[in-house]
Amino acid sequence: MRTRLKICGFTNVEEAVYAANLGVDAIGLVFYASSPRHVSVETALEITKALPPFVSVVGLFVNAQEQYIRDVMCQVPLDYLQFHGDELAADCRIYNKPYFKAVSMKKGLDFDVLYEEYHDAVALLLDAYHPNARGGMGSVFDWDLIPKERSLPVILAGGLSSKNIKRAIKTVMPYAVDVSSGVELYQGHKDIVKMTAFTQQVQEGDRETL
Repeated sequence: MRTRLKICGFTNVEEAVYAANLGVDAIGLVFYASSPRHVSVETALEITKALPPFVSVVGLFVNAQEQYIRDVMCQVPLDYLQFHGDELAADCRIYNKPYFKAVSMKKGLDFDVLYEEYHDAVALLLDAYHPNARGGMGSVFDWDLIPKERSLPVILAGGLSSKNIKRAIKTVMPYAVDVSSGVELYQGHKDIVKMTAFTQQVQEGDRETL
């Protein structure tokens, strides 16, 4: 199975279009004011209008007010919602939009409870735990914490780069991978060389696991 690829945290048109032309499956737009990758509705709209067909757009929110999410949805054509805060499933499903829920990976997580709570999510996005941040910190967590038997598809995030992505694919066998800081020149701006290398390594990882 081919590993799907999402690159998150775009803040300008040129870098998002470059990623799309590399063949990524989805781009992520961060609607969280505390993030260095935060994007305005106006810029997000410019990005989505410039993308070629068949590239999904994911809107990332962190404990956002319902009205704010609905306002963004009314203006920006989002294909998926990504909830990266403490949202309960009831908070995620009221928008009638496919969603995935980010999970901060710590020892002792009960995946059976997560699978039951977020049973209607399209996937769980597994990211490194950080006490003062909501992703994008470039930290790798212990992949052995991920159960082999899964009731929902897994999107692997957290400290991925071209140097470790093949090992991640072989070890975890995720449905998709999500990268942000691992392909950046600096926070909020992507590096075309790193995006290209990462994409190539994902493809090589898939070939080696066939």
